[in-house]
Amino acid sequence: MGARIEHLVTSGQFSLDGGTWDVDNNVWIVGDDHEVIVIDAAHDADAIAEAVGDRRLTAIICTHAHNDHIDAAPELADRTGAPVFLHLDDRLLWKHTHPDRNPDGYLSDGRRFTVASTELTVLHTPGHTPGGLCLYSEELAAVFTGDTLFHGGPGATGRSYSHFPTIIRSVRDRLLTLPPDTTVHTGHGDSTSIGAEAPYLGDWIERGH
Repeated sequence: MGARIEHLVTSGQFSLDGGTWDVDNNVWIVGDDHEVIVIDAAHDADAIAEAVGDRRLTAIICTHAHNDHIDAAPELADRTGAPVFLHLDDRLLWKHTHPDRNPDGYLSDGRRFTVASTELTVLHTPGHTPGGLCLYSEELAAVFTGDTLFHGGPGATGRSYSHFPTIIRSVRDRLLTLPPDTTVHTGHGDSTSIGAEAPYLGDWIERGH
């Protein structure tokens, strides 16, 4: 059977650089009837735990360390025993939200996770944050992009720890090189595909965001 993709939307707040905004976040659950991973434990540990149900949660993977993507991760980990993983380069951002709790493991480019006999590969895609990452599954024809790539362009780079030329390199070299029919499951908003977004790279560079 292999893994399937489940989707949950949770609501809360994103805070950085002295500002706070209300946001809806996509939480992605990948697995089968027995075991799953959670990508971005956002806002609501109760809702995520309910969606996981009695399945074994093998990992909580953070696409980056902005608070709206990690705020429920420690509570979900405590409830399920699942380890929390983050890219090493976002450890300072993590501390803004969880000063007294470290991730259980740090990720680097190329790390692989297997869930329900399905492999996902970590792609380090800095720019939105230094440790921003995506998870790509060739078998599922899907990439989970966090805030690196959305329907309509790359993630925001106007705040601390972000850099527009870096995110453009990440999107161009790591994401737009994936097969065009790869579904892009984003951190906020609607999903898209690599083929739908690739033609607009030049427009994004020209507009500068």
